[in-house]
Amino acid sequence: MTSGALHVRGRVPGIDGVSDDREVDLWTVDGRIVDGPVADAQTVATTGWIVPGLVDAHNHVGIAPGLGVTIERARGFARADAKAGALLIREVGSPLDTHPLDGDPRSPQFIRAGRHIARPKRYLRGYGVDLHDPDHLPDEVRRQARDGDGWVKIVGDWIDREVGDLAPLWTDRQLAAAVDAAHDEGARVTAHVFGTDALPGLLDAGVDCIEHGTGLTDDLIATMAERRIGLVPTLIQVDNFPGIADGADRFPTYQSHMRALYDGARDVFSAAREAGVPIFAGTDAGGFVEHGRIVDEVVALQGIGLDAAGALAAATDLPRAWLGAGTVAVGDRADFLVLRSDPRTDLETLRDPVAVVCGGIVL
Repeated sequence: MTSGALHVRGRVPGIDGVSDDREVDLWTVDGRIVDGPVADAQTVATTGWIVPGLVDAHNHVGIAPGLGVTIERARGFARADAKAGALLIREVGSPLDTHPLDGDPRSPQFIRAGRHIARPKRYLRGYGVDLHDPDHLPDEVRRQARDGDGWVKIVGDWIDREVGDLAPLWTDRQLAAAVDAAHDEGARVTAHVFGTDALPGLLDAGVDCIEHGTGLTDDLIATMAERRIGLVPTLIQVDNFPGIADGADRFPTYQSHMRALYDGARDVFSAAREAGVPIFAGTDAGGFVEHGRIVDEVVALQGIGLDAAGALAAATDLPRAWLGAGTVAVGDRADFLVLRSDPRTDLETLRDPVAVVCGGIVL
């Protein structure tokens, strides 16, 4: 790891398909990109391709199987993600307050959604806030909005043991009041949803993003596209659906449902892409998915019809604009990757960067 003023020369690709490639000299001081030249700056690279730090838009550094994650263990997860190139993480729910990581120079930048909001026995035990009275959802949303960084996470569906299958946790009225409360606090709402039944109420309530979304139908996709509601499909997590089903022998209907969602997921996400739904890369690291796998998720996006440039955009410029983060302009935080070849031609070059620069520090 090196620090201090840095200099990088290379080519910034036109990721959006409209901008031209450009040759640049980047200079960093105190973790920011600045106008140069800067005296005594360390030159990191003089050739290569420069892209903004990857965004993992669905990550949980405060979660691991078995719970009880300490801040030091979370630090290790965060550093693994950063070394893999994920330099901005939207942490969509964590039982651990990970704000102490903000001072770690080798950790990514974070945007947090506080804790998952669920109901007793309707989500993973100990992960979130369990509301015994679902009518208190707006009040809890306000609390989480004030503790987070502009986002709130609601569990939209989960297995209902009495039904034996996925089912919504909230009424439409409760959801509408909760989303209004979040927006009143200046926060956006994202929702965990696997199946279909919870989606109409969530979309009608005005949520801003859907996590997973494997139960989307054509009419719901059209609504998301029209309202510009984001979708984080977590493709490498969806790959775990058959294993999740295998472990639920007590609930055969749920097992069949999860397998069917897995079988149809690629077609669902392809339809969302074709309809123009904003799609962002997210790994869901922290449970069944290990940290440091952002490139796997980016590569997997090609499986739903995105070309390499589109998959790269879904992990860089697009989510950065959506989350209000910078790219590689003067004044932006110095988070970028230097690559050996053009990632729009081969995404695998993301696995072997010349350098990962995190807040002006070379990891």
